Parts: sequence; structure tokens; C-alpha cells
Amino acid sequence: MNDLPLARRLPHWFAAFATIYTLCVLASGGLVTSHGVGMAVPDWPTTFGYNMFLFPVSHWVGGVFYEHSHRLLASGIGLLTLALCVWLWVVEPRKWVKILGTVSVGIVCLQGLLGGLRVILVNADFGIFHGMLAQSFLVLLGILTAVTSPSYIAGEWAPGRAIGGLRWLAMALVLVVFAQLGIAATMRHAHAGLSIPDFPAAYGHFLPDTSPETLAAINAKRVAAGEPATTAELIWLQMAHRAVAATIFLFTLALAWSCRRVQGLPAGARRTCDLLVAMVLVQAGFGAWTIWSNKAADIATAHQAFGALILLFSARLAFRFFAMQTGAREESLEISGATGYSRASA
Repeated sequence: MNDLPLARRLPHWFAAFATIYTLCVLASGGLVTSHGVGMAVPDWPTTFGYNMFLFPVSHWVGGVFYEHSHRLLASGIGLLTLALCVWLWVVEPRKWVKILGTVSVGIVCLQGLLGGLRVILVNADFGIFHGMLAQSFLVLLGILTAVTSPSYIAGEWAPGRAIGGLRWLAMALVLVVFAQLGIAATMRHAHAGLSIPDFPAAYGHFLPDTSPETLAAINAKRVAAGEPATTAELIWLQMAHRAVAATIFLFTLALAWSCRRVQGLPAGARRTCDLLVAMVLVQAGFGAWTIWSNKAADIATAHQAFGALILLFSARLAFRFFAMQTGAREESLEISGATGYSRASA
């Protein structure tokens, strides 16, 4: 759609840049959590009493560097989102796209507030919601990138196709991935290190023994090694994380297989299904590496960021399938209206 005015094409590239930038901000937040420096700067919205934008660079040391740089990057995404929203209201004719832009501004404001409350109230639970809302915001920007693209406007990205239950399988994958990220965020913000230090076994067994006697022995070794004590709940939460990871892999396999059975599916959608299978395998590798490296900050952060990327790709795919099914329904209604045919008259 080369004849699309530049003013209509630029929001797509702007939204794409904002999506990539948000992924970087999310990764920087992961580094803050991985290094355990979420309270390195004890005040908000100031930084040690300074206006955050005027905080001396010479003081950016240790944990302060990670936390303060994350704040500055997050401020940038707020400005980008606001600019995108204004741009959409000026040039975008579709009201629902404008509403999505407005919702994105509301979410990024709430996201900043949750980050601030986590510091002010010294409450790690806010960090969990802060992280999960960041994942949701990333998905919203990814969808905005899709719907402002020339191929979507031309009807090429999501052509009308009757794809049956494929869209629900894709949506189920999104929900399972989102739940997995929630489990991971809870584990990370517990700041208890690795509740299970070995993989693929769990304390040398298929299922860990979490009886009071065994748990006491485990924690005695952990404390002697300078590690925080764990709980049976955290151990089983990590086991749930492993089980859900296997479930996600099965979902992606089923989705890729189902895509090959649907006629007329765009090649890009098929490639995304295959790519998701590969991404989940890579993510499993990151997960194993995180354990084998004793939760090295950089590896753990890569694992977290790659999980967000899987959520983004799976959510865009689900949106694409729903858009295709909706388009097929609308085309059917248009044909019925043009011919005077309806189920009632048949």
C-alpha cells in the first residue's frame, strides 16, 4: 500500500520503535530485580532528593546505576506513548485504534505509579504487578504496531479466513504464557534465590521431598552457603514453573501442527507458529542455564526478557487469527446482504 500517506505510515514505525524500546525497558527492570537492587534508590519520584533527570552521573554506581537508569528509560517510554497517542488522534481515522492509543497512555501511567509505590511502601508485591503490567503494555504496543501497518490497512496482514478453533488455541497459548510469567515474577520477587538448585532433577529426584525434616536440612545447607532459606511453597512454585513450561511447549507444537492444516493461512502466520516452537526451545535453554549458572543476573534477565518476547509473538498471532475470523464473518454478512440470503430465509 505505497499510496498510503506518510502521515498514516509513520505511526506504524513509531509504534514499532516504542515496542522495541519497551522490551529494552522491561529487560532493564529485569536487571534491577536480578541484582536485587529494587530499593537502591529509596525515594520516588526523586532520586536521593534530586530531580531524577538532574541526578549527578558521578553517583550512578553499584545498584543505583541499575535502578536509576531503569527510571530514566521508563520515563522515555511514557513520553513515547503520549506522543504516539496524540499522533493517532490527529491522523488515524479508526476510532478504535485511537482508543487503544489512549488506553496505552493510561497503562503506562499506572505502570509508573506501581513502580513508585513499590519503592515508597517497600512492598515487593507491587513489583509483581508492576512486572506483569509491563508485559501487558508490551502486548498492547505490539498490537498497535500491527493495526497501524500498511499491510493491515490493506487487508493483507489479516485477510478474512474461516479458521475455526485455531484462534482459541492461540488465545489459550497466550493465557498460559501470561500465567507462566506471573509464576516467574512471583519467584523472582521472593528474592529467595533458586528454590531448586538442580535441573532437570529436583534435589536429585523427579519430585522434591518437602517434608519438614528434609526442608530443615535443605535450609541448613543453604544458610551455611550464605543463601536465603526457602519454603515448601517456593519449591513447588518452581516445580509448577517447570510443568507450565512443558505445557507451553505442547501448546506451541499443537498450534504449529494446526496451522499446517488450515487452508489459505498467510505464510507469515505459519512462520510465526514455527518460530514460536523454536523460541520456546531457546527459552527452555535459558531456563536451564539460569539454574546451572546459579541464577546469574544476566542469564536470568535474558530468560525473563525472552519470555516477554514469546508473549508478544503469541499475542500478536492470536490477534491476527481473531481478526481473520472476524473478517470472514463480515464478508459473509456482506454477501448475504447483497444477495438477500439469510439463514432465516433458507
